[in-house]
Amino acid sequence: MRPMTQLDQIRNFSIVAHIDHGKSTLADRLIQLTGTVAARDMKAQMLDSMDIERERGITIKANTVRIEYPAKDGKTYVLNLIDTPGHVDFAYEVSRSMRAVEGSLLVVDASQGVEAQTLANVYHALDAGHEIVPVLNKVDLPAAEPERVRQQIEDVIGLDASEALLISAKSGLGISEVLEAIVTRLPAPKGDANAPLKAMLVDSWYDSYLGVVVMVRIMDGTIKKGDRIRMMQTNAVYGIDRLAVLTPQMTEISTLGPGEIGVLTASIKQVRDTRVGDTITHERKGCETPLPGFKPAQPVVFCGLFPVDANEFEPLRDAIEKLALNDASFSTEMETSAALGFGFRCGFLGLLHLEVIRDRLEREYDIDLITTAPSVVYHLFMKDGTVVDLHNPADMPDLTLVDHIEEPRIKATIMVPDEYLGDVLKLCQDRRGIQLDLSYAGSRAMVVYDLPLNEVVFDFYDRLKSVTKGYASFDYVIAEYREDFLVKMSILVNEEPVDALSMMVHRDRADLRGRAMVEKLKDLIPRHMFKIPIQAAIGSRVIARETLSAMRKDVTAKCYGGDASRKRKLLDKQKAGKKKMRQFGKVEIPQQAFISALKMDS
Repeated sequence: MRPMTQLDQIRNFSIVAHIDHGKSTLADRLIQLTGTVAARDMKAQMLDSMDIERERGITIKANTVRIEYPAKDGKTYVLNLIDTPGHVDFAYEVSRSMRAVEGSLLVVDASQGVEAQTLANVYHALDAGHEIVPVLNKVDLPAAEPERVRQQIEDVIGLDASEALLISAKSGLGISEVLEAIVTRLPAPKGDANAPLKAMLVDSWYDSYLGVVVMVRIMDGTIKKGDRIRMMQTNAVYGIDRLAVLTPQMTEISTLGPGEIGVLTASIKQVRDTRVGDTITHERKGCETPLPGFKPAQPVVFCGLFPVDANEFEPLRDAIEKLALNDASFSTEMETSAALGFGFRCGFLGLLHLEVIRDRLEREYDIDLITTAPSVVYHLFMKDGTVVDLHNPADMPDLTLVDHIEEPRIKATIMVPDEYLGDVLKLCQDRRGIQLDLSYAGSRAMVVYDLPLNEVVFDFYDRLKSVTKGYASFDYVIAEYREDFLVKMSILVNEEPVDALSMMVHRDRADLRGRAMVEKLKDLIPRHMFKIPIQAAIGSRVIARETLSAMRKDVTAKCYGGDASRKRKLLDKQKAGKKKMRQFGKVEIPQQAFISALKMDS
């Protein structure tokens, strides 16, 4: 039986940084230098296990590994490392991981400097009361300016960077200094092994062999294989089947003590039964007060997912249920659409989260999907005093019953080189933004804007990247709900509303948006034997219209000579036929037209 590690020989820390500043590569080097994984099993981005993470080169799930390090003082330390995502959509993963550890390595690219997400992630770490060690990565690049970046960390974040470590995670330069700094500069965890068990549920995922695997951080007490445990939020009781630590493979152990991070399985059937942030204690002689826990993730972007082939609805339902097992931050409910049939209304933490889930459904479960226009949650204040949440614009009630509508606003931080600042300010103004702050860190401007979320979810990030040639970085937090003059814009094809294309827009923008949409649909819908009006309307008022002309047969081709009334008679007969056809004819809108129409151009 392995003796329990002494508290002063444990260090729990996370690696935080902006996207692509080298978090996962640094984690690889730490694993490699300490011999945690045999050289033959080593691969780049060791902790990024999903195909989509490796393909996109991003971290989506926060991953944990336990490293043993013999330090210069002769003691062997146990280091629990959590590699966190850098994207704003997965900030929830970051804030959750922070609560399980006591310190952070702040990795900053020595050529790029401090970016928007660097700031956001440092604030998560400071909120969690962390000790922070700044690490300047990529110092071997010709463009690296460690002194400038040191100064920038002090100016922008307010951290003392005089003892920042200079490393190159790719080549392995300075990695042994990082390990020493973790041991000497980060605090050891606190905890009492004799107190009642108090463990925090940090994460959970579904394994097809073991059932639900639960990651825990022990605060007080000890936990052994065979113990009966109770989840304090749900009051459910389970018996522990196995305890393990991740190295990164599961290595079974018999006991976990205070300050340690490990995983357990206990015949739990569904991930929904394990709430992230819950407190785990013993069934008998448990602790009295639970840990504060985390706020549950709030989806901010909603969209409909429909199978291209209606027969694939059941496989889609199974696939979504399996994905929801591993991702507690993604919510679903069934919905039907006249144009697209049966599907699901899904809630996501942001557009990248939406793309990742959609890619995983298409790739891992081989289902062709149509994604409807992303929309955000609006608060409808009704005249009878009730408040209703509107997830789907198609469900908008009669406007005469609505007193006013509030939309979510975000506080966006954009870091951008000085020469692109004008383009960024114009883009934010065009999206109904209100400038809150503008400051400089060296040659980079930091702009803070108050923006409506529904203007951001369409294509704001793509536009921002294109106007700044990819040099801008963007981060946001949901700030508040605020009243504005919003209306539902419906699209009618052949005087039939197409619910999948309806959207909420600001009244001042509605005419422009409506015109762009009908012009686009005119090019996308194939011509029929009768003419088709395509209209954008607010309530009963049409604000834009295009007419798709009919394909017509030349019925007068057989007439030669004779009286003009013969031709007239044939044309009138054709006209009456077209009129009748238009009354009973159905307009088929191809799936590709939906997808293209929803990719709104500026």
